Amino acid sequence: MTPLRTYWIRRLGAWMLLLGLLLPALAYASEIDLTTRLQQGGHVLMLRHAHAPGFGDPAQFKLDDCSTQRNLDASGRVQAAAIGEWLRRQGVRDARVYSSQWCRSLETARLIDLGPVTPLPALNSFFEREHERMSRLVALNAFFARQPVDGPLIILVTHFVNIQAIAGSGVGSGEGVLLQLQAGKAPHGVGRVDFRQ
Repeated sequence: MTPLRTYWIRRLGAWMLLLGLLLPALAYASEIDLTTRLQQGGHVLMLRHAHAPGFGDPAQFKLDDCSTQRNLDASGRVQAAAIGEWLRRQGVRDARVYSSQWCRSLETARLIDLGPVTPLPALNSFFEREHERMSRLVALNAFFARQPVDGPLIILVTHFVNIQAIAGSGVGSGEGVLLQLQAGKAPHGVGRVDFRQ
C-alpha cells in the first residue's frame, strides 16, 4: 500500500469517527415526510453508488476504462435496482438523473431506471485527489444554483466524499441524502435516506 493511500485511509477513518461522535447526523427518512418531499419540486437526492467491493480505485485507474476501476458486484446491481423500485413505490416515476463519470456510479444510475443518465464531472470523486476537491465543489454548487427551486426531482449518483462535503454527513453504499434547493443559497439538508426502510 502506498504512503498516500495509507494516509487517506487513516484520514477518512478519523473523519468518519469524528463525524459519528461529534456532529449530529441528518435525520433519517423515517423522521420526515419523505414521500411528499420526493414528489415536490425543488429537491435533490444525492446517492452514493451501490455496493462496489474494495476501497478507492486501483493505481492503473482510467476514467474511460471500466476494467481499471472498482465496479459494482452482483449485490450492488441488485441494490441499485431495488433503490429504483423503492423510489417508484414512493410515487417517483421519473427524475433528472446525473452521475459521476466513474463506472460504478454510472451503472448505479442506469439500474435505478428513472430516466436518462447524464454524466456530470462535478460529481466525480476527489478521494485521493484532494487537489480536485475545491473545483468539484465549486462546479457542483454552480450546478445547484442553476436549478429551479420548484423543478422536478434531481437524482445525483456520486461518492462518499462528495456527499460528505455537501451534506456534512457521509452515507453507506446505496444510501443517500435529500436536499432542498434554495434560491441564492446552498441546498438545505432535509434528511438521510436508507432505502432498506
